Amino acid sequence: MFNKVFLLIILLVSTTLLPHPTQATPIEKRNVIFMIMDGTNQTATTLARWYKEEPLVLDEMATGLVRTYSKPSIVTDSAAAGTALSTGMKTFKDYVGIVPGGEAATGDGKPVATIMEAAKLEGYRTGLVVTAPVQHATPATFSSHVMNRNQFQDIAKQQVYLGMDVVMGGGVESLVPTQNSEKRNSQGADKELKSIPMLPKNTGRTDGENLLEVIRNKGYSLVQTKQELAQVRSAHIWGAFSTDDMLYDFDRIATHSDQPSLAQMTEKALNVLEETSEKGFFLLVEGSKVDWAAHQNDPIGIVSEVLAFDEAVGRALNFAKTHQNTELVVVTDHGNSGLTIGNEETNKTYATTKFNQVIDPLKKATHTVEGAVSLLNQRHSNVKEVAEAYGLDGLSDEEFDQLKTAAYEGDTAMKNALTTLLAKRAHLGFTTHGHTGEDVVLYAYGGDGNWSGTWDNTDLPKKMAKHLGVSLEGTTRALLVDANAWLSDHGYNTHLADTNGENIVLVASKRGLPTLRFPANKNIVLIGENQVELPGVTVFINGRFYLPNEGLPRQ
Repeated sequence: MFNKVFLLIILLVSTTLLPHPTQATPIEKRNVIFMIMDGTNQTATTLARWYKEEPLVLDEMATGLVRTYSKPSIVTDSAAAGTALSTGMKTFKDYVGIVPGGEAATGDGKPVATIMEAAKLEGYRTGLVVTAPVQHATPATFSSHVMNRNQFQDIAKQQVYLGMDVVMGGGVESLVPTQNSEKRNSQGADKELKSIPMLPKNTGRTDGENLLEVIRNKGYSLVQTKQELAQVRSAHIWGAFSTDDMLYDFDRIATHSDQPSLAQMTEKALNVLEETSEKGFFLLVEGSKVDWAAHQNDPIGIVSEVLAFDEAVGRALNFAKTHQNTELVVVTDHGNSGLTIGNEETNKTYATTKFNQVIDPLKKATHTVEGAVSLLNQRHSNVKEVAEAYGLDGLSDEEFDQLKTAAYEGDTAMKNALTTLLAKRAHLGFTTHGHTGEDVVLYAYGGDGNWSGTWDNTDLPKKMAKHLGVSLEGTTRALLVDANAWLSDHGYNTHLADTNGENIVLVASKRGLPTLRFPANKNIVLIGENQVELPGVTVFINGRFYLPNEGLPRQ
């Protein structure tokens, strides 16, 4: 009885995982490249264009506007915005791939499928390229489901077990156990990281799992430098370039870092996905740190990251122009900082404010504010040199005293002092250190070409899904079934094991059949002593498991 049931389960699961038989006629490839410039208002791209002194790649692609509001607010966060852009549904602040069960944010929620999952389920290759930790809000909303964007450990595990083909960015900290973990020490995780510094004590995963080891066991080629990225020849690549976020592009160049640029990562991902796909691919690219610079009111960081992103868009546009049926969509998830060209000091002089008055002070900087402050020595004796790295030469006695005082107050005070002085010199203004709610520019190329007008952010994934011929709603039904209800309806008794919040497992038992164990955030089911892969990742939310319907036993 056991062998017959087990064989039936294996056959049912396997049929959902095997590729479709080869067809007599070639399959027409379809690709989607979705690029998100995080936290970028229109003035940021304007300032970057003035700085570059020639058009941006983005300029030839501008087609319309996008509304960015979240379910309850006119101003969104990246999690709610990312969920709208990945699932086509509005949600609340901090929700990742989760939509509310009611009209108020009461803590309830249910997972809904992303376009990344829909593409993968239908046989498309998938990739994710970012300059933040790969577990950060925007990439997380395409590749995981959690109630709060800060659940980096759960996000990391879901991403590893989702099985994307190409992953590049930072975030190693969420992949390896803490230094005081016995499992970490025994596996020598630190020795595996050649170019990434030792993690600070008491950081890393608290569940004892070494996801870098899982990544290797799953067949990924792990690369850590731009040289390794250029040389690697593999269908599955995981680029782990930093413990946390990657460097701002200006700082990467100034320090001769061995981290790759966003453009280099994007081009590599496109080439790998194209060479190894039969049906096509979905690639998400995020220029993550425009948002980070905007939060700091750092005009140099903003320019740095807009230009780095624009270069990556250039690589993607060249690909789209030479590969039929490739749809390239570019947008920002929300505005940030209220950056203005012109401030209170130009109230009476705006009509005579010249290009060089704004741009020349910016051109003097070799580092972003984060990069400049990192140069400050412990004795604070090089404040002048730090200021010059940020483009602030010829300091007055008053300005020097302000910076000297700020240096002793800490990095945050120093950054604020530097950015305030530079913004004043460049006649720039900021209204906030937070997000803003204006419409943002939509850029697009390829597909059906019908991208003009004003769109809601929820419209974009639906339109991209149509290009790929996939169903967001159908994927939710296939991959995210309420397991407790489904198993109960089919005669299983269920309970949660290891409920310490670290390694939760759903256990399902039925008389005469082997026990089923579903570890949270993984794509596996243990059937008795045997392990079987599922077509999607299990999700644990508010005491309930959600599982792939296609992988559940039918007896």
